Amino acid sequence: MGGRACRGYQGAEGRVIEAASLPSVRGKLTPNAPLAPLVWFKAGGHAQWLFEPKDLADLQDFLAALDPQVPVMALGLGSNMIVRDGGVAGVVIRLGKAFAKVAADGVTLACGGGASGILVSSTARDAGVAGVEFLRSIPGTVGGFVRMNGGAYGGEVADILIDCDVVLRDGSLVTLANADLGYTYRHSELPEGAVVVSARFEGRPGEPEAIQAEMDRISAAREASQPLRSKTGGSTFKNPDGHKAWQLVDEAGCRGLAIGGAQVSEKHTNFLLNTGEATSTQIEDLGEEVRRRVKARSGVDLEWEIQRVGRKPEAGRP
Repeated sequence: MGGRACRGYQGAEGRVIEAASLPSVRGKLTPNAPLAPLVWFKAGGHAQWLFEPKDLADLQDFLAALDPQVPVMALGLGSNMIVRDGGVAGVVIRLGKAFAKVAADGVTLACGGGASGILVSSTARDAGVAGVEFLRSIPGTVGGFVRMNGGAYGGEVADILIDCDVVLRDGSLVTLANADLGYTYRHSELPEGAVVVSARFEGRPGEPEAIQAEMDRISAAREASQPLRSKTGGSTFKNPDGHKAWQLVDEAGCRGLAIGGAQVSEKHTNFLLNTGEATSTQIEDLGEEVRRRVKARSGVDLEWEIQRVGRKPEAGRP
């Protein structure tokens, strides 16, 4: 619905956020919004409020007027995320078509925060811009790539990002350079509650045919090694220094390990699957059991790469 929402909603943390206390919007503001359909695991609870801004000004105005105590979280394609069954308190922000454009200028790509990796890489190919082919293999949006220093097949965002435009929790728009983000492996120092609305990537000159060939090679490698047609969350654990996470998981005897409807992939042991009606609690518990077994077997502490948000349901509640 546009404008004010019609009622209040008591969410995961018990605090009622009344519709009357929320700023007016020109986009869509939905109470008690199911998040399971929006994430790749197809599991998890609701958002107290889901906000889909009409444009940049709508997003800025909303955050500027929103009670600073209300938590805010950005959601992209939900491809590397567990939404816990207790739901997400506050406001979840999802960027739509207004934030999904990509344009090339020389070897620079101007990308909306909601643009997919496939759109970025295909636009680059058509413009003869090489060096961003790896984004073809990451099922997410530019905002998520920038936040998590997304990477695969030898490339990562830290290698190509010039700068990004970010709306902070107070509604202000700032431009952050690559160096401002403090990039490390699958991590940035992007401020809490900030929303990446656009980014500029720098590639290098290339031939469209060669770029397409590299994209095809990456796609074939993913198809051969990853469970792409399953309900999954992508790479579950970060690769520890000197190790491959999948190998540690395999050596700990976790290939095919299951809790309820959650299972460690037989095809790639660093992927967890929802084989049917798994809950997010089962998926996360399976991940923790894998971590326990790997620690016992190898002494290595696996770190989650998948983002886990919200909270588990209260005892005795579904």
